[in-house]
Amino acid sequence: MQKRTLLDGKKFQITIKRLCHQLIENHNDFSNTVLIGIQPRGSYFADRIKQELSETLKNKNIRKGNLDITFFRDDFRRKDGLVSANSNTIDFIIEDCNVILIDDVLWTGRTIRAALDALLAFGRPAKVELLVLIDRRFSRHVPIEPDYIGQQVDSLDSQMVKVSWKETEGEDKVILLSDRNK
Repeated sequence: MQKRTLLDGKKFQITIKRLCHQLIENHNDFSNTVLIGIQPRGSYFADRIKQELSETLKNKNIRKGNLDITFFRDDFRRKDGLVSANSNTIDFIIEDCNVILIDDVLWTGRTIRAALDALLAFGRPAKVELLVLIDRRFSRHVPIEPDYIGQQVDSLDSQMVKVSWKETEGEDKVILLSDRNK
């Protein structure tokens, strides 16, 4: 396996700050905007975004939730064995709010499509935007594009993007894994 580091250390933190400043430009004080992290990996990213926004805006009331999409995926019945879902932690109504869906990696777009379906259980948002840390832009199965991008990477289907979070793996890092034989 060949590894190429896309983001780590200071560059990782600068990317989060830049994304937050872009959000502030479009959403001001976040009075009518909510953050929704897609379980499981987008939740870590949403936590970071909320923390940075709260510090920058001096606003501790930014609403953030976590959305489980397990049973909205088009492939969940194809998995062997029992499927275990995460819990939704959205304790607010998104009706007429601006929603920022947050995930770590956008690849085929199928996860985002499932998230849009799952989101409707919590109300009808005024607008939905997508924020991703990494956009693998040449492998879409559905026509979905992010509004906010940490970094774009042109990758092959045989490659894998792995995001490590300080909370779970001990460091913030994004690597591109390639099989040398392909």
